[in-house]
Amino acid sequence: MKNDNIKNQYRVNEQIRVREVRIVGDGESMVVPTRQALDMARDQGVDLVEISPNANPPVCRLIDYSKFLYQQKKRQKEMKAKQVKVEVKEIRFGPQTDEHDYQFKLKHAKEFLEEGNKVRAYVFFRGRSILFKEQGEVLLLRFANDLEEVGKVEGMPSLEGKKMFLYLAPKKAGTQKKSQQARDREAAVAEAKENARQSQAKEVDAETPANGGLFANAKISADALKKLTEDQDA
Repeated sequence: MKNDNIKNQYRVNEQIRVREVRIVGDGESMVVPTRQALDMARDQGVDLVEISPNANPPVCRLIDYSKFLYQQKKRQKEMKAKQVKVEVKEIRFGPQTDEHDYQFKLKHAKEFLEEGNKVRAYVFFRGRSILFKEQGEVLLLRFANDLEEVGKVEGMPSLEGKKMFLYLAPKKAGTQKKSQQARDREAAVAEAKENARQSQAKEVDAETPANGGLFANAKISADALKKLTEDQDA
């Protein structure tokens, strides 16, 4: 079916019924009556193939039609191979993801972004763990910051039902080197997390598990989250 579609795109020989055509090839171009062009094709043992029907006059080539179709199929195949199919890959966390699991998922997310795919990371809250949604914000913030060299944040972490989402898009090639602005942002985020940790350590809830996971006693301010997104867009 695909081959038939390619054939139907072009008129050849007696199918070309205009009065005159422009013949191109080998860097040359000339306008001749269509009948003369057909005679030239016959003398050379090739076909008269119309490649630009909307031109005035239509543009044709003197070429073996089978060879021409082969070239067109090959070109389409090459173009298809160069096309990058962007997929959205999901990375799932719990609000108390441990360090080993975090690093494992971070590695995969980096590979996804380097391959040109988008990443949708989310924290899933079970039962009463929704009370610790701040931990999800901090986790996603760290995740975005750790992927700053290869991914761009597309929006603030948002809570939808029992899931908090963060979307990352791949950065263009050649933007791997960290800027001074990125390094400053990392320092600001680290300072904000440390200040939050110290603050919550003094007011830790009795319901908070002793082994709270990666960010059990951490809380990031909305201003810091907003600053990350704004800097990514800059």
